[in-house]
Amino acid sequence: MKLRKTLLATTLATLPLLLGSQALAGPQLMNGPVADARVDGNNGVNGADSLVAARSASAASAVVAKISASHAKRGLDSDHGYALEAFHPGVRGSSVSRLAHTYKGVRVFQSESVVVTNDAGKIVSESVSERRTGLGHGAAAKTAGRFASFNTRPSLTPADAIARVTNAIGPYSGEAAKTNAELIVYPIVSQVRVAAAVNKTEAQLNALDLVDEVTGYELAYLVKTRLITANQRPVFHDTIISAVDGRVLKQWSALHTVIGTGYSQYNGTVPISTTLSGSTYSMKDTTRGTGGTYGGMAITNANHGTTAGAIYTNTTNTWGDGQQYIAGGSTVNANGQTAAVNALWGLMNTYDMLKNTLGWQSLDGNNTATYIAAHVNTAYDNAYYDDTCRCMYIGDGSSFNSLGAIDVIGHEMGHGVTAATSNLTYSGESGGLNESSSDINGEMVEAYARNGGTGTLIPAGNDWMTGKEISKTGTPLRWLYKPSKDGSSPNAWSSTIKNLDVHYSSGPNNRMFYFLSQGSNATSSSDYYSSYLTQAPLAMTGIGNDKAYRIWFKAATTKFTASTNYADARSKVLAAAQELYGVGSKEAIAVQRAYAAINVGTDVAESGGSGVTISSNPASVTVAAGATASFAVTASGGTAPYKYQWLRNGASISAATAASYSLTATTADNGAAFSVKVTDSATTPTTATSAAATLTVAAAGGSTERVTNGSFESSTTGWAGTTGAIGAFAGQSAYDGSRFAWLGGNGTTSTETLTQAVLIPSTATAATLSFALHIDTAETGTTAYDKLVVTVKNSSGTVLGTLATYSNVNQASGYQIRTFSLLPYKGQTVTLSFAMTEDSSLQTSFVVDKVSVITQ
Repeated sequence: MKLRKTLLATTLATLPLLLGSQALAGPQLMNGPVADARVDGNNGVNGADSLVAARSASAASAVVAKISASHAKRGLDSDHGYALEAFHPGVRGSSVSRLAHTYKGVRVFQSESVVVTNDAGKIVSESVSERRTGLGHGAAAKTAGRFASFNTRPSLTPADAIARVTNAIGPYSGEAAKTNAELIVYPIVSQVRVAAAVNKTEAQLNALDLVDEVTGYELAYLVKTRLITANQRPVFHDTIISAVDGRVLKQWSALHTVIGTGYSQYNGTVPISTTLSGSTYSMKDTTRGTGGTYGGMAITNANHGTTAGAIYTNTTNTWGDGQQYIAGGSTVNANGQTAAVNALWGLMNTYDMLKNTLGWQSLDGNNTATYIAAHVNTAYDNAYYDDTCRCMYIGDGSSFNSLGAIDVIGHEMGHGVTAATSNLTYSGESGGLNESSSDINGEMVEAYARNGGTGTLIPAGNDWMTGKEISKTGTPLRWLYKPSKDGSSPNAWSSTIKNLDVHYSSGPNNRMFYFLSQGSNATSSSDYYSSYLTQAPLAMTGIGNDKAYRIWFKAATTKFTASTNYADARSKVLAAAQELYGVGSKEAIAVQRAYAAINVGTDVAESGGSGVTISSNPASVTVAAGATASFAVTASGGTAPYKYQWLRNGASISAATAASYSLTATTADNGAAFSVKVTDSATTPTTATSAAATLTVAAAGGSTERVTNGSFESSTTGWAGTTGAIGAFAGQSAYDGSRFAWLGGNGTTSTETLTQAVLIPSTATAATLSFALHIDTAETGTTAYDKLVVTVKNSSGTVLGTLATYSNVNQASGYQIRTFSLLPYKGQTVTLSFAMTEDSSLQTSFVVDKVSVITQ
């Protein structure tokens, strides 16, 4: 999607038309005859998205073929087709195909399917925004009499449409990108009440009381104008204009806002990754991202213009002076470099947070390098993301300080993730969710950076306020925990929220995410109170940054569509929580409560131990064909004993009714998903369903286990160090079998270490370390007192890499499976090290089991 997102709400008076949404990028058509639908302002034809086609044409075509085969079941006729919009990796072990729905070869605006496939190519899930069923003669057609033979031949040419839009804007000095027009079928959508809400007042409405209904269609052009005014300010619009008579059907602003040594304005002295060529250093980081404009992540100097300019260079590898830019001064001396230091440090932490915690590389998931241009325009009080270049521009500020604070950069780069995935339309409720997703991303980048910018978990540490550092008065732009503090944003959903600027309609979802992570307060005078929470306890329990963000990211990248609104978001975020942590899990309950807190759905009680819950989900495993694959679940709460029913791809497995399940794996089992339903023995039984675990089966002889005695069932065999920590001890339980390694748990100053040397062959194409880790503690608060550091060392004991650092702050019920790639160490015999340190009081236990290194 070629749009800009700004950090701040703006008033653009050049066109007195409806502000709003971000449209979809022109698709690569995969099914049915297609006329050229997109042309630029010079009447040249833009080709289909060749990048998408080049990424994985065969995989994408296979997905299209599978979905198209179900035309009859979906009630569609031969005029309906699919167009591949994007193909990108999922978080781990999956791929996501985004398919636009077409009619007679023309894209139906905001009608699409998001299809997730596993590594075996099997469809795991499909999320559908269905707005095409009123077209054609298929069984699904709801308005066949009127739209059965909808005409897709335009009366206006694309050039006519472009001329009408640009003439209405008025004089401009140039284009940031060429204007283009795409022919679309534009559904006319109205919101209607469900039957149960017909007699409710507006104030009584909940988000789930309204549904979108397609009442008709218009043949139209989506015209994208990216213009620069005479005073060098960007004016970006997307306009829906009738292809029959030139009426403007809708229009919205498309401007989306919000290792050397660097002296950063906001972060002190920070390490930054640069490149040395000859005797010149440049702000280009080739270790983060590939390709793109500069072949790596880069910071450029716009030097008060509207174009990116050249990459920053310096004769030394010390940059900046840590001070606000002096207006009118040089942009390349130490003072001018500070804005670039802010930008590079923020960009590095954004990249590292996404990759290290989720396995997501760069903005698009495909590791395409991005860049930031500092010093855009003169005294410019904004920052924005531009998907034309997949880059960000930062102003120096006038009313504000430099716009390069860590949460602002995380916010704008979050727009890049959205543009590459759900492409949420930048207007109404979906536009508010687009802005909220960036606010959430900014907060999580801030939390990650403030805690050292390493590790596989997102810790606490953010301030839950967007843009506080750039404010000269200390007043933030937005308060996520109580949006109404800005005087314009609502705290909860209402039926009028779609009429607000997207920077304000984002407020309720920001508050939802705060509650999901941090919980609420039961005192009505508190900023953290919600009157919509009526079930016990009135103060809902949060699940922490890491789990909350994993749930949000999974929903936003694999389930959201361009038209997702608040009600749809609740449904899809809940589905993501259930897939990650299980149906009935505390995480899924927290999602329901967090949305209820903003008037989206009704509140539910937390279990409080009254019903059965999943304490430890079955873990995904990789085995060779012919080997035994085992899955296990741990349940708690409710009334024992429990009844178990294992499921394969959602279907019950005969006689699989124990707490664990094993099978002899065959190649046909590759990609199968295993979950289990657990039911208690209460008079009124409760049931919880685990998250699904994926079985990966390598061809016989294709994979090798490199760890000796990884489950510790052979006592200390293979392990060195504090081997007295290995055993079957009262007070802890094993992940599988009966033995485990219990590091810590002493409550006194202590250091314990377990190590094992493993060979990573030079011919390896994959090398995956995994282990099960349980952490419990008597410590309280958010300070890390006791730690477990997982490292890779060489034979001399030198640390080659730190994989993760865990602490008492990361405590969690049950085991969590941690995975890391060791492929960077191929051709070496390396030592895995689990090193625990405890302070002088209050125990923290780090219980390790099922250590495995699989090479292929």
